[in-house]
Amino acid sequence: MSGDALGLFAAGLLAAWLRATAPVLFAALGGLVSERAGVINVGLEGLMLVAAFFGVLGSAFAPEWLPGVAAWIYPLVGAASGLLAALALAMVLAVFHLEFGADLIVAGIGINLLAAGLTVFAMVTLTGDKGSTAGLTSHALPTLHVPGIARWPLLDALFNGDGGRGHHVLIYLAFGAVGAVAWMLWRTRLGLRLRAVGENPEAARAAGLPVKRLQYLALAFSGLLAGFGGLYLSMGYLTLFQADMTAGRGFLALAAVFLGARRPLGTLGAALLFGAASVLAAQLGLLHIPTQLVYMIPPAATVIAMVLFAQRRERLRRREGAALQPR
Repeated sequence: MSGDALGLFAAGLLAAWLRATAPVLFAALGGLVSERAGVINVGLEGLMLVAAFFGVLGSAFAPEWLPGVAAWIYPLVGAASGLLAALALAMVLAVFHLEFGADLIVAGIGINLLAAGLTVFAMVTLTGDKGSTAGLTSHALPTLHVPGIARWPLLDALFNGDGGRGHHVLIYLAFGAVGAVAWMLWRTRLGLRLRAVGENPEAARAAGLPVKRLQYLALAFSGLLAGFGGLYLSMGYLTLFQADMTAGRGFLALAAVFLGARRPLGTLGAALLFGAASVLAAQLGLLHIPTQLVYMIPPAATVIAMVLFAQRRERLRRREGAALQPR
């Protein structure tokens, strides 16, 4: 393989890596915000799914809802519809946990099951197809192109994707959200309060903080960020909705939160790891390797990474315990 061909191949892999990472990163950042406030969001998968479905639905029916408006408004209507759907479902989870005392894990699993059934039922009702919304004319959110860097293939792939066509706007937003979430959690009064509630809710309540209100807010943030991840799947990665198109990305995102040590940069690193595993699975699928083995790669990478992380944390705990022993 020549140098130019190798460079183009590497550029293509880099672009694919960013595309595979973006939806997981969005959901992981949402999970990080809620976890820091003491409410683990196990429903990330369902939130992504409803956002993906209602994003397509909103963009497809926008011409009927808003006759006469410019066509560029249609994908924005879809994005707003998807985000509102994810926010509403996140609030359902918040009400069941914070008002009725439902267990977060059980309620989160219930949200995932509800989203899976609701999206398929609505899709069959509206399109007559239980596999995808291919019969609807949906619209994609735009791409962004950075000019003047085409002579450097890897740099061009990093900022413009393979072929130099530009990355989807939500890819830029996903990686920009890492800095925004880090700034919000560690540089603002709101972030300080969220972390205080997550560390010790009773002490935060005694200090006068509105614990329940802050946890509602954290789950709302979580729903919106997970919603962006779902929107990317159906209005960027593809321009249609498929049944169960999240394919476990919400669970990978939840694992990324803890693998990343509940920190934004660590969460980014874990999301990049899972994105790389997805790209590897796609490449191996081209080599006629059994699909069962290919589909095992992302979850296997998750399990291995979590085991290694747990072992490392246990070694650090033992080392710290030994250092505190009297000599």
